[in-house]
Amino acid sequence: MSETLRILHLEDNDDDAELIERALTTTDWNCNVLYARTGEEFRSAMEGSVFDLVISDSAVAGFDGLAALRFVRERDHSIPFIFVSGDGHGPQIDLWKAAGATDYLPKTRLSELVPVIRRALDAPLPRVEKNRIFISPLADRLVSVIQQLSLARNMEAVMTIVRRAARDLTGADGATFVLREGDQCHYADEDAISPLWKGCRFPMSACISGWVMLNRQPAAIEDIYADPRIPADAYRPTFVKSLVMVPIRTESPIGAIGTYWATPHLATDEEVRMLQALADSTSIAIENVMLYTGLDEAVRARTVEIEAANRDLESFSYSVSHDLRTPLRSIEGFSQLLFTEHAHKLEGSALCYLHRILGSTKRMGQLIEDLLNLASLGRVPLRRTTVDLSALAREIFDELSASSPRTQVKLLIEGQMSAEGDPGLLHIALQNLFSNAWKYTSKRVEARIEFGRVIGGNGECIYHVRDNGAGFDPQFADRLFGVFQRLHPESEFPGTGVGLATVQRVIHRHGGRIWAESAVDQGATFCFTLGEDPARHARA
Repeated sequence: MSETLRILHLEDNDDDAELIERALTTTDWNCNVLYARTGEEFRSAMEGSVFDLVISDSAVAGFDGLAALRFVRERDHSIPFIFVSGDGHGPQIDLWKAAGATDYLPKTRLSELVPVIRRALDAPLPRVEKNRIFISPLADRLVSVIQQLSLARNMEAVMTIVRRAARDLTGADGATFVLREGDQCHYADEDAISPLWKGCRFPMSACISGWVMLNRQPAAIEDIYADPRIPADAYRPTFVKSLVMVPIRTESPIGAIGTYWATPHLATDEEVRMLQALADSTSIAIENVMLYTGLDEAVRARTVEIEAANRDLESFSYSVSHDLRTPLRSIEGFSQLLFTEHAHKLEGSALCYLHRILGSTKRMGQLIEDLLNLASLGRVPLRRTTVDLSALAREIFDELSASSPRTQVKLLIEGQMSAEGDPGLLHIALQNLFSNAWKYTSKRVEARIEFGRVIGGNGECIYHVRDNGAGFDPQFADRLFGVFQRLHPESEFPGTGVGLATVQRVIHRHGGRIWAESAVDQGATFCFTLGEDPARHARA
């Protein structure tokens, strides 16, 4: 008889949850799955029940998967914890595993879920002392290095951290930090028992660092004099007998990290993985440094490239979103036809599936519409004129009342508010802010929505839209304005996660700022400026 496997699943997308549950079907066990859609539900389940396995998305609304992992590990060091997500990437996966995750599986490979779980359940338990899980010392050191790199603000700091960490992680006798300069490899820094090539430059085609960058893969060499990729004459004056070299960023490498041994050494797979994880994190640190310095010609040129790429991406997003409408209309049309003409012949799960298809096409249609609106904002010229914001707010409120009638909604709009801006774009911004307030106050018996302004200390006019709705956890405020970022489950408050990103784009186009203040179940306040002349309000 099959055993029963008790599973806690952190997932706020119902469709993904069902697909994963179907993928769990096997003759090896029966599954008893408890779903948690929020952090509160997850913590409550862990504290109130015992599970054989935890499956987690990378994040749900207001709760990060890494936080879920740490919560589990504080209570149960032995339970397998598997990330099943569409958002995993190299450094992120390494960080999850370093923090105690058992495994990771992309949502695109759910057919492999049962074998992954079987391996996790059959794996030996980790060593335990005083209820504490022991992770690999190398992984522990890597986590510390990644944290240091996140704080580095210049290349000197990055190189100092990396050259030391490369030796620590591999036990090597030397390490080099190589930067790509056109078709040259610049050995920019080193940490070794005797001098290597610091300050030297070699052609990409004439050194192993160039090879790993050109081939975008690591090289582990036990005997350097037996490998044709090694320029032996350059190595004879040194102590080096063996090495590992990995590219910094496998996609369009910008450098390489090398480690060297004075005695023959065949690097283990773990040493190579750790060194590559260090290189991946170094790539992110270098990009951060470039953003922070931002003054030299190379960075300015890169900024121009990014802006051009963003314009291309914006144009591409618009075109793709526009082109997606045609097949979506066909899916929606034929599904509706199937429902109209044949629904009476369907029953049970077949009718349920058809309803879900219709619901998904409707949500997809709204998402495409929102993406088109977002992409088009950068293509619309900004035409400033005096806009009566008070009248505009009343107009939007009337539209909301007509499209979604509700009683007991108290609206307070400050009178005679005007601003210099684009009427159409400001309508889009206020419409999204008011729609947001309307949605998140929908469960209040007496809802309250305010639109007003205050004059800051420097004479700057700060507008606000305030409500007494569901609110949100303020520690996640920085995620609000990202595309597809949601702090509440879709089942609780429907939406596409594009509205606030659209508002931010409009405000930024006006040279203004936008931010949010809130607490859970205590409403939210969205404040924004429009980059206006403070003297204008001082004169008013």
